[in-house]
Amino acid sequence: MVIDNVHVYNLENAIKQSKYPMAVDTASCNSDITETTMKLGNSPRGSAHDNFLHGILVAFDLTFTVKAWTEEERYHFIDIVSSQSTMHRISKFELDGQYIKYVDKRIIAIMNELKDTYNQTKNPEDYLTLLYSNPCGFRLTAGMVTNYGQLKTMYNQRHNHRLPEWREFCECILELPHFKELTGVCE
Repeated sequence: MVIDNVHVYNLENAIKQSKYPMAVDTASCNSDITETTMKLGNSPRGSAHDNFLHGILVAFDLTFTVKAWTEEERYHFIDIVSSQSTMHRISKFELDGQYIKYVDKRIIAIMNELKDTYNQTKNPEDYLTLLYSNPCGFRLTAGMVTNYGQLKTMYNQRHNHRLPEWREFCECILELPHFKELTGVCE
C-alpha cells in the first residue's frame, strides 16, 4: 500500500463550521452533510468557498519511491512528521525488498554488492558509492499530515499521473471518509 496508518481528525467540526457564514446562531449548526456543504466543498480550487476542507486533517504513512518523493516535495502544504533515511540506514536495509518491480535485477545485485563492501570495509568512500548509486525506484516511508483541501488539489493534479504510485495514492484518498462527497472529485 502507498498509504497506510490513516487517521482523519476534525471532520464533523469542520462540516459544522462550514455553515457559519449563513448562521445567526452558530450553536445551532450541526455536522450533517447538506447540499450547501457539498456545494462549498465542490467549488473550484482557489475560490476559497471550500476553505472548510482545510479543517479536516489527515495523518498517514506514505510509501513512495525516491522518484515520487522528488515530485511530492513540490507540495508545501503537506508536512513530513518523520521519515526513513537512506543517509542513516542505506547499509542496513534489506535491499531486495526496497525496490519496485521496475528496477532492473542486475542493478539490485550491484547495490547488494556495494552494501556488502561498505559493511565489510566501513570506508566512507564505499559508503558514498553505495548512497549515490541507489536508483530512484527505492521505496521509503514517511509520516505525513495534510488536509482534505490540499488532498483535493493533489488528486486533481495527480490522478492520471504516469507514475503508478501517484495513481494509487489518489485511489487511496478517495477512500477517506466523505472525501468524494465533500470535494466533488470522482473516480
